[in-house]
Amino acid sequence: MLIEIEAGAPYGVAAGPDGALWFTLVHQGGVGRLVPGGEPEIRRLDPAGGKPMVITRGADGAMWFTEGGARPEDGRIGRVTMAGEITHHPAPAPYGLAAGPDGALWFTSMQPGGVGRVAPDGTVTVFPLPVEGGMPAGIAAGPDDALWFTLNQADAVGRISLAGEMTLHALPTAGAAPVGITAGPDGALWFAEIGAGQVGRVDVTGKVTEFPLPDPGCRPHAIVTGPDGALWFTEWAAGRLGRITVDGTVEEHPLPRLEAPGGGEPPAPEPHGLCVGPDGAIWVALEAGALARLP
Repeated sequence: MLIEIEAGAPYGVAAGPDGALWFTLVHQGGVGRLVPGGEPEIRRLDPAGGKPMVITRGADGAMWFTEGGARPEDGRIGRVTMAGEITHHPAPAPYGLAAGPDGALWFTSMQPGGVGRVAPDGTVTVFPLPVEGGMPAGIAAGPDDALWFTLNQADAVGRISLAGEMTLHALPTAGAAPVGITAGPDGALWFAEIGAGQVGRVDVTGKVTEFPLPDPGCRPHAIVTGPDGALWFTEWAAGRLGRITVDGTVEEHPLPRLEAPGGGEPPAPEPHGLCVGPDGAIWVALEAGALARLP
């Protein structure tokens, strides 16, 4: 199923507590809401140039999203309630976002490089990285009461405790450039290596295993645990959705394409974020201008 979003380019998508899908419009500066089977509702952000990207459900029942901004100092973390009320917290160049086990929202700060925390009272704290230029990207709550994050430019995966103590684990592959990360069904963290065309696994002791994908140039981007006990991930360059079991078996599924105006070549889907929807299906945000549901 393909649902065209005429208002713009979906980037992140997440299931809300209201039985709806919530998504970001990265180029148009908006947050959308879609109940499967209904029509999308769009809430415009002010200003509109903040580039909203990752979106997730918070412990407070609201949806939270990152806006990287045109400059690091323009970044902010947004919060939208089910009633549509939007508020913001300043944050330096945020990208990844995850609800922590402490009731706070944790985020990655790509520049200058750190992991941040938005407390329930709105207080923002940023913990600097122990390396320069690491460019933290995705972040996820682990099974060990800590947050795990990827370092896109340092070829590493990091762990940060709720007190802000960090440990980094180097990846075996140079140029792996990990982005998305998620808690797996097996007690480990799974991540997408966009630079190497691999999916990786790291357990809580720091042991890393990498699984090469059939197409090394597919540019895997985001990853989630599916309702079937497997990991699902987007292949940005190939316009596909991938599935990998915990033993490393890989399947790939082509994503539907929008019709091109005038009957020309359909635009590339450009899949980015994905989630398990309120209907139990996998939903994917396509920057080409749609949300896709599989199956």
